[in-house]
Amino acid sequence: LSLADYLVKKSVWILGGDGWAYDIGYGGLDHVLASGKNIKILVLDTEVYSNTGGQMSKATPLGAKALFAAGGKTMPKKDLGMIAMTYGNIYVASVAFGANYEQTINALAEAEAYPGPSIVIAYCPCINHGIRSGMSHSIVEQRLAVQSGYWPLYRFNPSLDTPLSVDAAAPDGSLIQFINGEDRYADLRMIDPAEAAILQPDLQKRTARIYSIIKAQSTGNLF
Repeated sequence: LSLADYLVKKSVWILGGDGWAYDIGYGGLDHVLASGKNIKILVLDTEVYSNTGGQMSKATPLGAKALFAAGGKTMPKKDLGMIAMTYGNIYVASVAFGANYEQTINALAEAEAYPGPSIVIAYCPCINHGIRSGMSHSIVEQRLAVQSGYWPLYRFNPSLDTPLSVDAAAPDGSLIQFINGEDRYADLRMIDPAEAAILQPDLQKRTARIYSIIKAQSTGNLF
């Protein structure tokens, strides 16, 4: 009995937010992913430094307002999932629990079963988003994010002949309507409508392009 803990398979998960994973801790995260070790990572992506007041992070999307991006972020969001997929031997998934419960569970189970590094990136609505319908509707917000193409759902499993699975339909054209249901986007339309008129369509084009890329690559070997 004293040795029982040494006789079972260990499951090691690292849990953190986007400020850590995309930004200040990215070097360490990348080192762990590149190690090839059987370590699992879950990133709770609020797209902002939530626990220190809502500062911009590298996960903050194009056109969103945040501390240090009062006029709307002018650079696109870092694509952590795509970067991880370029290694070719890392399990990668993008999930949104409120949009697709089954896909989230499947991704976590596949990540756990994969015999190597795995990273699951989860969309997490946050009070700093300023959801106008209220945080009680955060499940609905996740569903709208996926339908509009704002948040893609996919799983990349290197152990499969066709590793990349896209788990959401094509964007339905509602992205600008969706983002303006949140203060972080809608406020820019009030204080600088000219800038919002540039950044928001650019964000819509970018999300559509990302979807088209991953959808096209899902029919073959990505890397």
